[in-house]
Amino acid sequence: MNWIQELTSNEPLRSHITAFLQTYGTPGLEKALQFYAATQEDYICKTKKSISKVKISEIYYLEIQKHNISIHTEQETYQKYGTLNTELKRLSSHNFMKCNQSCLVSLDKIRTIQSNDVILLNNAKIHMSRNCAPKILIAFSNKRG
Repeated sequence: MNWIQELTSNEPLRSHITAFLQTYGTPGLEKALQFYAATQEDYICKTKKSISKVKISEIYYLEIQKHNISIHTEQETYQKYGTLNTELKRLSSHNFMKCNQSCLVSLDKIRTIQSNDVILLNNAKIHMSRNCAPKILIAFSNKRG
């Protein structure tokens, strides 16, 4: 059975989709599907000795010292080798922004911004540089839940 047949034959599913479309329209459905796909996407943390997969949606922030990148999640900190600019190119489409010269932060994980600090949902406090602060403030204030 293909997905079109399932939509038309599964009354509860059809009812949910119809109600969603009436409330949020086609753009809302597209955004919901993109959000779902993004939460399922993996981020690879590879070192000489190990390789790990982390859901991008679980990452709070990344920080770099020399070329060693630490990827911070709620449960664990992963390591990989690379550059912050390469990671920013990979993660910018997932609401990550440069917070200072050595840190990327997920806008989705910001609880509040106080003075020059970003406070994350896990209570981590990250300093914003003068160059990065205006961009983060604008993006955070324009972000919709």
